[in-house]
Amino acid sequence: MREARPIIALDFPDFEEFKAFLDLFPKEEKLYVKIGMELYYAVGPEIVRYVKDLGHSVFLDLKLHDIPNTVKSTMRVLAKMGIDMTTVQAAGGVDMLQAARDGLGQGPILIAVTQLTSTSEEQMREDQNIQTSLIDSVLHYAKKTAEANLDGVVCSAHEVKAIKEVTPEGFVCLTPGIRPTGSEIGDQKRVMTPQEAKAIGSDYIVVGRPITQAENPLEAYHAIKAEWNA
Repeated sequence: MREARPIIALDFPDFEEFKAFLDLFPKEEKLYVKIGMELYYAVGPEIVRYVKDLGHSVFLDLKLHDIPNTVKSTMRVLAKMGIDMTTVQAAGGVDMLQAARDGLGQGPILIAVTQLTSTSEEQMREDQNIQTSLIDSVLHYAKKTAEANLDGVVCSAHEVKAIKEVTPEGFVCLTPGIRPTGSEIGDQKRVMTPQEAKAIGSDYIVVGRPITQAENPLEAYHAIKAEWNA
């Protein structure tokens, strides 16, 4: 069985830093990388083509949230790029989520963002005026995402078990905010180690700074990959 690959969050401000990081890895090392809004807006769609030409898998994390027709049309464009995974905001509602699915088709993995891992329950209540518990909000969004026939959600690893209990079999849970044991948590408030995330049932993990800002990114990547597959 092929080893599961942690998804590396390539949150770089420009193409030069991005390329310099990828050049640290041997050509035969096929990665799964996340391209977020900062890099995508700085460089443009060609950044996706560049990564795909290297043989890597691409998680294009743009968190689309707009009227259904706009999201559907945008997803049609993204589908032509050959991406492997992308995101929408669950708060956009079932109609928007279904439109995203229709536009993207059945090839790439389509997941919805529930509550950001940087969001605390206090912030959710104060800033979003959602007067329920954080986990209830996440579970509500997850059920609506499944209803819309998406593949899964982005969530904290702490929420995976509860999400799996209220969604269909095979529903994907992708968890950012993963930090190896002993590392700084940064601006993430709900974090886990790769081993903990694996044990609790996460299907994909996203790791950024512990790899991209490591003294030796290649060694850091392999250490996290080994822990994720342990």
